[in-house]
Order: sequence, then structure tokens, then C-alpha cells
Amino acid sequence: MTTGQLAQAIADQLPGLLRYARTLTSDTATAEDLVQETVTRALERAEGFRYESSPATWLHSILHNLAMDHVRRSHEVPVADVIDRVEAAWRDDSYTVDAEQVVIRAQDAAQLRDALVHLPVIYRSALLLHDGAGLTTAQVAQIHRIGLPAAKQRLRRGRMMLVSELARADERAAATRGVPLRCWDARRSISDYLDGALDAATAGRVVGHLRGCPTCPPLYAALVAATGALAAAGAPAPDAGARDPDSVVPPALARRLDGLPGPRT
Repeated sequence: MTTGQLAQAIADQLPGLLRYARTLTSDTATAEDLVQETVTRALERAEGFRYESSPATWLHSILHNLAMDHVRRSHEVPVADVIDRVEAAWRDDSYTVDAEQVVIRAQDAAQLRDALVHLPVIYRSALLLHDGAGLTTAQVAQIHRIGLPAAKQRLRRGRMMLVSELARADERAAATRGVPLRCWDARRSISDYLDGALDAATAGRVVGHLRGCPTCPPLYAALVAATGALAAAGAPAPDAGARDPDSVVPPALARRLDGLPGPRT
């Protein structure tokens, strides 16, 4: 594939890539960064593309891998816990949902996104690729690097999880009723809150959310502990001085630096 042909393929796929990334990560800026990196890598590899898969599959594979690397750096609910809870419910003959309410919520973009974000990322991805982007189960398997039976299982489980989460919307709303900000809005503001970079009104809403939300305070506490540990590790001991091994330039590197020309005046 020539660079020109690939550029056209990317242009055709770009809206779908952005939709996939935005829903997968729940953050527009992150999604745009991931898509930009996808485009960069695809252009770099243009000459190696041999039509063994469609451009859509190839581009989504690059984006999927980048997104998974990003998501692994966050802390999600363990996948097995979610699977066990949902499958246990669906195995119970008495389990059902209010179909009318689920349909109404599914047709509301905000409520659909809110339900999707509660799915483990591998199942969210399978649904977005297959039911959202219209890719085949075989293409999903190729992108996820799994067998066809495993891809079918991810779709089955993902659909069950989505219905259950849409049905649980009232439960989630009740748990956070009266709490300022949605969880994601509060969570993406916490870093600026820690740095004292929020205006007083926004900081107040973040504090109010942390006081009333059942799930965000442990995340906030973990962030405080992690950043505090980094600060402690980065600060030299009072008597360490130049003896700090992380602050000493290795002799071999020092010799190479000494051989470089100095700044021009």
C-alpha cells in the first residue's frame, strides 16, 4: 500500500477510530492522542502493509494495542469479579430487567456511555468493535489476538454486562444522588486538585464529591499515597548529598560528556 492510498484509508476510518477511542477511554484528549499515535505508526509502517487484513482491521489493531497499554496503567475492577457477578445473575431463572427502561437508557447517549464505562475494557472493546463499528467477530478476534470462540464469548458476556449495567442505572444514580460532579469529572480533576491548580469553585465541587461518593475516596487516597511516595523517593536524605547513587553521573558517561564541545558564545 502506498502512502497516498494509506492516507485515504486513514481518512475513511478516522471518524470510527475516534468514536472507538473516545468510548473506550472515556476521555476526549486521551482518545485524540491515541488516534494521532495510531496514524503516525500506520504511516511509518505503510510499506509493510500487505492486505492480509482490511485497513479497518489493521488500523483498529494498532489503536487497540495502544489503548490497552494506556488502560493497563489505570486500575480497573478485576475482570473475574465482574464476570462472576453478571453470569451468576443471568444463570438465576428469576433474574430479569425492565426492558422498557433498558431500551430508553440505551437510546440516551450519555446513559449508554455511562453503562459502557462500567464494563471491563476487553468486553467494552469487543462491543465497540463489533456492535459499534460493524466489524465481524473474526476481525474482533484478530484485533484482540484471540481465537474465534474466545471472541464470541467476549461478545456474549459483554452484551450481558451492558444490559445489566443499563438496568442498574437507577442504583448507580441513587448511590451518588446529591453528590457534586460525575465520577469521571471529579477523577480527572483530582490531579489538578492535588497540585492546587483548580479555582475555588471547582475545588469545592471536587471536595463535595469526595465526601459523598462511595467509590472515589479510595482512588483519591491511593493517588495521595502514590504521589507522596514518589516525592519522598525523589528527595535526597539530609546527609546524602552527592552520595545519593541516583544523583551520581557514572564515570564512563562523565568522560563522554567531557569530550563534547562546550556551548558556543
